[in-house]
Amino acid sequence: MKAAAFDVGTTGLKGVMVDASGAIVAEATVPYTPSSPYPGWSEQDPDVWWSALTQCAATLVDQAGQPDAIGLSGQMHGSVFLDANDASISPAILWNDQRTEAECQQLIAMTDNKVVEWTLNEPRTAFTAAKILWLRKNHPDRYDRLSSVLLPKDFIRFRLSGERLSDVTDASGTNLLDVRARAWSAPMLEATGISRSILPGLVESVEAAGVVSSRAAEVTGLRSGTMIVGGGADQACAAIGNGIVEPGTMSITIGTSGVVYIQLPEISLDRTGAFHTFCHSVPGTFMAMAGVLSAGGSFQWYRDTVGEIDAAEDGFEGIVRDLDTVPPGSGGLVYLPYLTGERSPHNDPRARGGFIGLTARHRRGHMARAVIEGVCFALRDLVETVQAMGVDISAVRVAGGGARGRIWLSTLASVLNRPVMATDTPDASAYGAAMLAMANCSDTPISELARAWVKTSPPVEPKTADAGVYEDVYGVFRSLYPANRSAMHALFAIDSRTSQGASR
Repeated sequence: MKAAAFDVGTTGLKGVMVDASGAIVAEATVPYTPSSPYPGWSEQDPDVWWSALTQCAATLVDQAGQPDAIGLSGQMHGSVFLDANDASISPAILWNDQRTEAECQQLIAMTDNKVVEWTLNEPRTAFTAAKILWLRKNHPDRYDRLSSVLLPKDFIRFRLSGERLSDVTDASGTNLLDVRARAWSAPMLEATGISRSILPGLVESVEAAGVVSSRAAEVTGLRSGTMIVGGGADQACAAIGNGIVEPGTMSITIGTSGVVYIQLPEISLDRTGAFHTFCHSVPGTFMAMAGVLSAGGSFQWYRDTVGEIDAAEDGFEGIVRDLDTVPPGSGGLVYLPYLTGERSPHNDPRARGGFIGLTARHRRGHMARAVIEGVCFALRDLVETVQAMGVDISAVRVAGGGARGRIWLSTLASVLNRPVMATDTPDASAYGAAMLAMANCSDTPISELARAWVKTSPPVEPKTADAGVYEDVYGVFRSLYPANRSAMHALFAIDSRTSQGASR
């Protein structure tokens, strides 16, 4: 018995095939690049995802044969707008797009400030509801043609099966779901004027949700009739792939974004608004989740710009090879990871990144280490918020690209001043989606599979001396956003004016 899964990421689509023991027997990745036509915008032609899926699927089948079931995972919140002929009427607006600040305020006004009461989550620029309102306001002609709004992984499901379905974890991030009831919120839809008819049907992550059509089979190589499960949002699937199926164990995923995630046996709200309360892939349970928008994305930016000489021959390894020679604290240099605004704990689409403390003696190595430290400081901010909610954290597991890097794990452990463990399957979103598919076709509880399949590396312990330095630098880090907020907003406004002027 085998299960395949596809994860629609921000910069690439990942496919994996696993056998009944959880071993990965095939994998493939197709990269792509989203577009940013204006400051704060992030969008993608959804047909690029479908093209990547067809390539990944063909590779998996060629390497390991046909799967018995398929799981889907994908970046949250992105909006694919389809007309009655199932054609895209605009590029998909992605999770890290910041154009909808005004629409978030509009949602508060339209609902008499009851969004949290109805959906458990504050309006955010990332969420789908604000994107729908943006389309209605700025492109009424396109909105009049709107027939369906699908999340990224559910667009892939639609192209595979013809079914317009989503799962409750991904739907939780739309600002339109009654998370308590795991159903679309009637009060939100009525208040916003968003028609229920444009939204997909809902299932749990482990439930059957379509089969591969004969038409899709012709272009993907997948067998017609192969069952597709509900799947989940990338972070919900990453939590499953990271073994987060019971309370107490925290997942930190360091991908393009950095996400802190913990399972909740019952609903517990973060009154600061930093954490979202969503449905979890384990039926009947919930999760608290918050994200740093530019985590691995910050390091990728550094590699492609400042560090391009060091990265010329061997990519990231060329940059991190000698970072042990740079002292913790990077010689008094602090990095703010707000390259695309920020989501948590600062709900600020106009936040901007920066290096604070640069001197003539700093070199590229100091800057590279400061980027890693700055991301880890931002993640610590979120971990402390979870602790303030009264949620017990017994262990911390790390997945994503950061789980592959010793310097990332060592820095995170010392910044948190607690051990962290990398999972042996760092592509946790795709792996978790495959686990959901296997749970369905083998009729095995997802929690049982996770405990059997997910393996961790030995804990990486904090270094006492480094932890002491980071305690001091973290205090400085926390002071910098409030001290620079007005300057960040002024620079954002200047950039927006000049960029729009240049585009005319």
